[in-house]
Amino acid sequence: MKRWMLAMTALAAVFGAHAPPAVAATYVYVSNAESREISVLRLDREARVLRPVQTVQVTGTAMPMAISPDKRFLYVALRSQPFSVAAFGINPSTGELSPIATSPLPDSMAYVATDRTGRFLLSASYGGDKLAVNAIAANGTVAAEPLQVVATRRHAHALLTDRSNRRAFATNLGGDVVLQFNFDAATGQLAPNAPPAIETDKGQGPRHLVFHPGDRFAYLLNELDATVNVYPYDAATGLMGARIQRASALPDGFQGGAPWAAEIRITADGRRLYASERRSSTLSVFAVDEGTGQLRRTAVVPTEEQPRGFSLDAAGQFLVAVGQKSHAATLYAIDPATGHLSAVHRLPLGKDPNWVEIVDLP
Repeated sequence: MKRWMLAMTALAAVFGAHAPPAVAATYVYVSNAESREISVLRLDREARVLRPVQTVQVTGTAMPMAISPDKRFLYVALRSQPFSVAAFGINPSTGELSPIATSPLPDSMAYVATDRTGRFLLSASYGGDKLAVNAIAANGTVAAEPLQVVATRRHAHALLTDRSNRRAFATNLGGDVVLQFNFDAATGQLAPNAPPAIETDKGQGPRHLVFHPGDRFAYLLNELDATVNVYPYDAATGLMGARIQRASALPDGFQGGAPWAAEIRITADGRRLYASERRSSTLSVFAVDEGTGQLRRTAVVPTEEQPRGFSLDAAGQFLVAVGQKSHAATLYAIDPATGHLSAVHRLPLGKDPNWVEIVDLP
């Protein structure tokens, strides 16, 4: 009996080593502002297409979204009055959304994110020049009363924590500044770091910010000149250093009007960075230098008309971009060697699609 058990154990090890890995189902969520709905799509990796799963109506203008770290909840800010956030549960088997609650927010919020624990909703108001922190209950409901509201310079545009969840950063598009905070993950409170701000060049219009997965660099997308500022980042102090590069996300020689950059994303391995520009309806592809963090643009890709939102899958194999004026999404396959984009599928959506989130579910 003992010899038989050893043989079976050896066979299991052999077959286990060669068994194909479990593949998670990948779902894409798109907020459609004008038609007031969320499109739920499944990314079929084998066929390289987006398959509609569900369309969920909401009660207001659906714009920024966030997914909780445990992938159980989705939050969408509704930017028509009454200003609020709708919370949904995510079905782990189907990706479908079920409503939980809609809670008031202090203003029309241009950006929402959760902290790294999923216990707090962070938001930024462009028109109201403010930031807010709301508690999130265990069932995903956002508290009606904010824990904190922080006044900012003109046009706050984003608020997010770093990976340590001990620091937070807020972009101010009209104030040409990135605010630096200490974040108390136990209470949800923001307090100014020292120094409390990083000034950008006048007229750049800081919009969205991402961190390199190695926590050594920060990348700031500026809306009004369509550039990406590269900064060193000290994760121990939570401070950004002096800018080390300013890279353009506008096509060379573009003459189509004032720049209007929108979104920035970085791959999980930190090797590629992407940025969208609405005026030219393009996506810029950048290679990231592992040592210096600096960017080298390798391609500019025409995409959906007015691409306010796009996102990457966790594996860095696909990118989904949506067009506010084309009312559609394009799925791109990402070349693993170069990071370049190849359009493989296009799907009509609701009106004014503007934000994209992608999540793998077991």
